[in-house]
Amino acid sequence: YTSLVKASMVDPDSGPVRPAVADAGRVLKRSRAAGLFWEIAKPEKKRDFRLVERLSDELQYVVKRLVNGLSHAREHARTGYSATLAQVLSVFDELPLKSTLDQIKEKHDLQTANKKQIRNVAFGNFFGVLALSQSTRLHKEPQVLLECIMLLQTLSQYREHLRELPRKTMVDILSEVSVEEVLFKALQTDLTSSFPSIHQPAKLKKLVGTASVINKNTLPRLVQVLKTAARSVKKENVLPPVALDLLQMSLREDSFELFWKEAVISGLLLDPAGPCHYLVFRLFGAALPMLSVSQLKFVLSGEVMRRYGEHVLSAQVILPEMDVLVNSFMQSCKEPEKQLTVVLAFTQLTNQGYPVVPSFWKVLEHMNPTALKTYVEWLKEAFCRPQLDKCLEFSTRKQREGQETAVKPQSSVFRFRKWIIPRLTSIVDNQQIKKDEELVMSIARFIFFHAFFNTKKATASIPETQRSLSEPIDQNTRTVISNSFISLLQHLNVLPVLEGSAEAGALDKRRTLGVMTDGSMWVYRLVEYADMLLKQNKYVQSVHTFTEEHTEAWESMLQSVEALMKKTKKSPAPQHTAFQHLFLIIGIQIFKTPEDSVELLKDLQSCMEKAQAKKSKKKKKETDGEQEPHWVEVVVEILLSLLSQPSRLIRSVCKTAFGRLCPHLTQPALTAILDDEDESGSSSDDDEDDDEEDDVMEEEQEEVDQNFRLELMKVLQGQNALATEEDNSNDEEMDDEAMLNLDKSLATLFSEQKKKLQAKKDERERLRKEKTLVRDFKIKVLDLVEVFLVKQGSSALVLGMVEPLLSVIENGMSSDSEQQEVDFLRRTADIFRNQLCRGKQYCRDVEGREAELHEMLERLIGRAQKLHESSVALYYFSAALYVVKVLRGVKKETDERSMGKADVERVTRSFRDALTSFMTRRKSPLTGDMFIDLFNRFPVLCVHLLDTAVENITAGVREHQQGQACVMVLRALQCKDVKQLIPAAQFTQLCLKIAQQLSQSKNKAVHEKTVKGLELCHCLVKTIHTQKLEVNLDALQNSLNSMNADGSLQKTGKLEDTYWSVMNLFGIQKPKVEKVKEVAEEQMEQEAPKKKKKGFLPETKKRKNRKKPQVLEGKDAAVATEAVNEGGVEGGKKKKKKRKNKKRKGGGGVEAQDQPPVKKAKTADQPSQSKKKKKQKQAGGSQASTE
Repeated sequence: YTSLVKASMVDPDSGPVRPAVADAGRVLKRSRAAGLFWEIAKPEKKRDFRLVERLSDELQYVVKRLVNGLSHAREHARTGYSATLAQVLSVFDELPLKSTLDQIKEKHDLQTANKKQIRNVAFGNFFGVLALSQSTRLHKEPQVLLECIMLLQTLSQYREHLRELPRKTMVDILSEVSVEEVLFKALQTDLTSSFPSIHQPAKLKKLVGTASVINKNTLPRLVQVLKTAARSVKKENVLPPVALDLLQMSLREDSFELFWKEAVISGLLLDPAGPCHYLVFRLFGAALPMLSVSQLKFVLSGEVMRRYGEHVLSAQVILPEMDVLVNSFMQSCKEPEKQLTVVLAFTQLTNQGYPVVPSFWKVLEHMNPTALKTYVEWLKEAFCRPQLDKCLEFSTRKQREGQETAVKPQSSVFRFRKWIIPRLTSIVDNQQIKKDEELVMSIARFIFFHAFFNTKKATASIPETQRSLSEPIDQNTRTVISNSFISLLQHLNVLPVLEGSAEAGALDKRRTLGVMTDGSMWVYRLVEYADMLLKQNKYVQSVHTFTEEHTEAWESMLQSVEALMKKTKKSPAPQHTAFQHLFLIIGIQIFKTPEDSVELLKDLQSCMEKAQAKKSKKKKKETDGEQEPHWVEVVVEILLSLLSQPSRLIRSVCKTAFGRLCPHLTQPALTAILDDEDESGSSSDDDEDDDEEDDVMEEEQEEVDQNFRLELMKVLQGQNALATEEDNSNDEEMDDEAMLNLDKSLATLFSEQKKKLQAKKDERERLRKEKTLVRDFKIKVLDLVEVFLVKQGSSALVLGMVEPLLSVIENGMSSDSEQQEVDFLRRTADIFRNQLCRGKQYCRDVEGREAELHEMLERLIGRAQKLHESSVALYYFSAALYVVKVLRGVKKETDERSMGKADVERVTRSFRDALTSFMTRRKSPLTGDMFIDLFNRFPVLCVHLLDTAVENITAGVREHQQGQACVMVLRALQCKDVKQLIPAAQFTQLCLKIAQQLSQSKNKAVHEKTVKGLELCHCLVKTIHTQKLEVNLDALQNSLNSMNADGSLQKTGKLEDTYWSVMNLFGIQKPKVEKVKEVAEEQMEQEAPKKKKKGFLPETKKRKNRKKPQVLEGKDAAVATEAVNEGGVEGGKKKKKKRKNKKRKGGGGVEAQDQPPVKKAKTADQPSQSKKKKKQKQAGGSQASTE
């Protein structure tokens, strides 16, 4: 309304201010003015407010009429009167606003209005205030403005009529005037009643805007407000806005510490764990970006952090939210000092010496490099000289109550150190953390030094020795550090070149992993550092004593690495890099496992010497007849032995080194890998042995039970404790000494039996663990197989991997279903299908191996037909298609009939036998999709096998095979390459043969075959019509017509739609189904008289005729039986009435005959009454649902 009035308001200066007055009697003028008021009440929106100029100068009469119209029943009339009144008040300044407001209140009195008038009266008051506010004079009279505000406050009680209009109008009025002039007087009563003890009316002006909100007087009430807010957002899991507002207010008023101590620690944290604690934690996380360094230290070292630590160890409900809040703070904060303060505070929050935050913390990703370096130095210092007294230590409730054993102070130091080393490793591992090479190398040196060396004397050349240990490192901690160093090597091995250096840009093109900006490997730098430590015997000492053999192996390793580096600079070769990597990794492992590493280094040294030997020497050895294994074979054996170790580093290094040695791989080396992977004979033997062992163990169990019984009886008989028939009941009981001897004998016997059972259980567990290790080793060997297929997919050696991998898959299908075995089988199948059969690279040079490949093809197809599971047969069939692809070679676009080195007749014979087997065997492992894939990939073979597929449209052993034959022929007809390979005359004969087969197809076939056959018919007829082939389709059309002889194909569905799409090609349209409603109504009318009228008792149920058998004939018998049946159905309703009839005495038969007319009248009314009741219930239910 406000916008409407403002838009249509007339400027009083644009026209005459006051109309001319000529009628002194005013009677005529009043009669003419009445018409103007009727025009004002019209519903037109665009109203000409120049009507005001035509009003007479009888202003009091005008105001009275306009005030009366404010409560008009019509909405548009009220709007018009209000807008006109506003215009009159703005034009005629002599009209006082006070008297107008009094007239509005008097005419539209809310106190005297009844219920019917209250709506119009409320609107009258509202539109009156609206007119006063739009008169542009209200701000000049503060007293009237105040009365308008108070009237709007009164009107806000009538929300059912006015909604939010009074409140919005009040906001509009107050936005144009000064608040201090009106607000205090208008809200004085409300504030006094709401806050009688705090905000006195005399002090209101002093409190607003001058005094602080956070003080000791207001804190108790503020705590109650925060508790209420915490409980109100219990389900939303958010921070209440009022809490954040109070926090910001305390920061603005410099009363943050007071607020945190009194409201948070002494207020909210005193409540039991629940919503109040969660509010504190959320408020704590939200406050981090707003606080200064001193305020951060104050908050992070108080009771809130201790309670947060207890919550993390017990519930962890708020942990994800806190991680997000701290992460956002670290991301937004640009001050290193603040970041360092927060990270150190969370690091020093410990429980029995162990920090509650995890070692791998994503929060560190946003840490400033300067703060990160300071933090790493702090971690090193804390590892060497931990100061747990400066940590914020807390204890859980169970620890305080003594339910958990306390940890000694020395153990707390070890727990703290075990956390620091993984934290340092995580800084290197997380690639999102910004760091430089110097920081990474310092962390790696620190961990390596404390894992394998001790300090004798501090020296400046070794920075790690300058920090003395306050507590010596125990063996358990040393083991943790050494394992962390191996994990660190794994991270360094895959670490990309760090950004931020000048040389990093030059390595972008050849982005290699595990190297520094100068091109040297991280491992090599650590080996140099280790060699330097070994030579500083005066200052450091190795944890493991190095013997002469260990020292010689170490020196030999260094010499080999240096020689390889020189050769790599002259002529880079992948095998040189692979040997260098292996030497460094195995060499640095000498500090952890000296004996094993020395043996591996010797074997690797001999392999490198053989690989670097000259060709002349190799030829000479071959002529001399020396049969030594190739160096690659020895390297493969070393890699396989390394894979048996449970180390991610070794697994990654072996995979990388093998990838570089793949071009030099030989058949014996690949056979060694496949032998470890494919243990078909041994696995089957193991399965048989396991079955035999289970049977033997069952027999032994029975024997053990029997032997145990015999031993037990011997013991009892030896002590005369076993009752027999010869025993006399008058014998005396056993004395104490005999009982003690019996107890000792029984205890010895049962302890021996327990030991035997435990030994067998341990043996089973040992075998299970060995089996698990073997499977884990096979999974690692799969890495090498996958790498070879990726790197050397076009090698001829790949052909020798087909059958071994198939054997692994077949044996895996028949083995147990443990998760590890399932993962191994799934990965093997994925590698075989994706990397071998579907790989882009495949062997193209099969010169001289054609016969071998054809024999392999026949073996694969023959094996696929003998299997029991289609899932395994699919892999054999895919392998056969891969062999065909290898024999065909590169497909030439010019010669589509070419199949390369493949013998088409021999290959066709093999696949035809498989197709015949599929069509003639009821339980064949082959599927139609296999042959469809064959047809799509090799159109030449499809042409040769098409006749066999056409014959089996009717010759298939089952309808499923016949339907699959239809699908095969359909895909062949849809293939362009197949059509191009078949001559025109032959294609015509083929279509004729297909039509004959389809016409001979049985009509009463299953749904699947019928649909497939109709799809083939559609394609065939369409092809014949398109190419205008001379093929007679009369027999096919007759066969199709016979399918719908009974009219069963006139419904809707896939079968029916396909059928009529074929018939449309013959020019036959689907007939329209006429809905005959009259016939159905007639049938209902004929069936209606058969129903028995309610209330009549069948003749057989009457008392006088119950014992007399009645013979009914014809229609009466049928009606009687229906009556009996219906009586049985409705018996549940008439059961109570029958019981009442049975209680009556005498004249039962006569009463039964006389009662039906009366019952008929009752039953006639019953359905209508029941329907009415149902309708009433439904109506009541709908009303209830709407309410």
